[in-house]
Amino acid sequence: MMTRVEHLISALHLIPHPEGGWYREIYRANEKLEKIDRNLMTSIYFLITSENVSKFHEIKSDELWFFHEGTGLTVHVLDKNDHYSKLSLGLDISKGQMPQGLVEAGKIFGSTVDDENGY
Repeated sequence: MMTRVEHLISALHLIPHPEGGWYREIYRANEKLEKIDRNLMTSIYFLITSENVSKFHEIKSDELWFFHEGTGLTVHVLDKNDHYSKLSLGLDISKGQMPQGLVEAGKIFGSTVDDENGY
């Protein structure tokens, strides 16, 4: 029997992400920001499990995260002065989780699933 994670990977046509987990780009704007030669906006599906992490990497544009299902997720964020902050994403508002969060451009970040055997 297929697990929920296997089902999501298959049904959403996800592929391995370079920093860990699985993803699929679902939208890329035709408009570009000419000064930095980047698309105005992109959107992806992204899934990680407790067995893997999204490794630290820097982003050049703001990145909005939307939580849809699974166990809670922590996005670990470092600024240019190595100050640490975190986003707690999930649907359990009573535990301080939020269904969406923002990682600002120029920050270094990675993410981990909060619960063992979670996604």
